[in-house]
Amino acid sequence: MTKKLLLSLLSVAAVGTVSTRAQAPAAKPAAAPAYTVTSTFTAVSQYMFRGQRLGGPSWQPSVEVGAGDFTAGLWSNLPFKDKLANSSDPEFDLYGSYTVNVDKELSVVPGVTLYTYPKAPTNAGYYRSTIEPSLALNYTVAGVKLTPKLYYDFTLSGPTYELTAAYALALKDLGTELNFTGQVGSYIQRDVANNTTPDVKAWGNYWQLGVAAPFQITKESKLTVGFAYTEGTSAQVKQGSAPKSANPLAVGRGVVTVSYSYAF
Repeated sequence: MTKKLLLSLLSVAAVGTVSTRAQAPAAKPAAAPAYTVTSTFTAVSQYMFRGQRLGGPSWQPSVEVGAGDFTAGLWSNLPFKDKLANSSDPEFDLYGSYTVNVDKELSVVPGVTLYTYPKAPTNAGYYRSTIEPSLALNYTVAGVKLTPKLYYDFTLSGPTYELTAAYALALKDLGTELNFTGQVGSYIQRDVANNTTPDVKAWGNYWQLGVAAPFQITKESKLTVGFAYTEGTSAQVKQGSAPKSANPLAVGRGVVTVSYSYAF
């Protein structure tokens, strides 16, 4: 699952009351909170990112602040089994975005993510951090939310093109819904190894299909369980004029996700 599709969001609003006394004026609605903070604790059976397996079973705690159309947060990955040395153990990502609503069906969302890997050995060709701005369009038609998105990683020197489709099926009798997600993407990176000459180039495709069900526990908290299958395809690595070789991190895996979110 993409990094950004493995995260769970919850909004809280305060609603005012109206006086039942005829002689008293109606009370004004209480002001909406200036911001919300959502903390999420997630466990995943595999850490997959754009079709690449970057770790086995992992904890993925995060915290996010929302203020109007602005969102910022910190996401992390802490593998506790089948750790892949130097890949993402641990990983801390800072991100932010701003939503520009064009109309009720269309919005534009510029954003940026700073990926950090505190223990990555730079003398072995790994980066301690990379930065990746993005631009997304959200368009909803017939209940399906379509999100084409463009990323560009300035450190790895390359773009990622991604299209996500999402649909929610209400299950009123169970008090929940099924959130279906499909995603396809393609990337090309021209400098994936730090301080390496000649440069190392990587490219490939990926896809994912998933479903998740959220269960409201209290007004402020919910539990979400989900499953997704994701796979990396046509993934290759090439240095200079040397022959290209298959990227060993690009695999197909089923991922079980369980997360608990609390908003205040």
